[in-house]
Amino acid sequence: MPVAADAPLIAVVDDDGLFRDTVSANLAEAGYRAITFEGGAVLLDWLLKGNRPTALLLDWQMPDPDGPATLEKLRAAGHDFPVLFLTGLNQPIFEEKGLKLGAIDFVDKSKSFAIILQRLRIALTTKQPAANPAAEQGPTGLMLDVASARAAWNGQQVDLTHGEFKVVQLLAQRIGRDVGYREIYDAVRGAGFEAGQGPDGYRANVRAMVKRIRQKFRDLDPDFDAIETYPGFGYRWRHG
Repeated sequence: MPVAADAPLIAVVDDDGLFRDTVSANLAEAGYRAITFEGGAVLLDWLLKGNRPTALLLDWQMPDPDGPATLEKLRAAGHDFPVLFLTGLNQPIFEEKGLKLGAIDFVDKSKSFAIILQRLRIALTTKQPAANPAAEQGPTGLMLDVASARAAWNGQQVDLTHGEFKVVQLLAQRIGRDVGYREIYDAVRGAGFEAGQGPDGYRANVRAMVKRIRQKFRDLDPDFDAIETYPGFGYRWRHG
């Protein structure tokens, strides 16, 4: 089936030709238009001509400029479309750097295309903020920048991963209301995604993630207690 002319245009930048072709074909099968580039320099030249993709899948390890440098250049030029890193570098230090540079997600290349596609769909449906202001005021003390997936607590940046940011955003949107484990996990991984041991394994993943989130806030504010536990069900961001 031909791809619709108005389908989202996904740019794929990777120095591995086979990977570019495979991802491009899979995107077309999923109903997206795709355009591929062998490196950051070619992409940046294409953008300079007034072109714009709906989203960008970006490799990390490439000849000059590499993925991080490419992202820095396009953000400096004012391009605000979603960028997802696709890389084999799955250590947290790389994920945190990518998100700080303005990527909206960081996906391990070894994942199946179904997972990559799900993460892309989440990125495309994430509400983007208005041009001004870039940040959205959350509950007292919390500021959220949806475009770059960054959070600040009492004026200090909280170094959250993209998944952790989504959890904070969800809880903040439901301030004072209980949010279940499954809904929290779906917000991070996509509806129905299974992980962990047994059918309820996702609960352990959510508990571990919330524990990390709390610690990151407490590193800035030892008295932080805004995220409350509803035993056996989930969590809530308390009023006040």
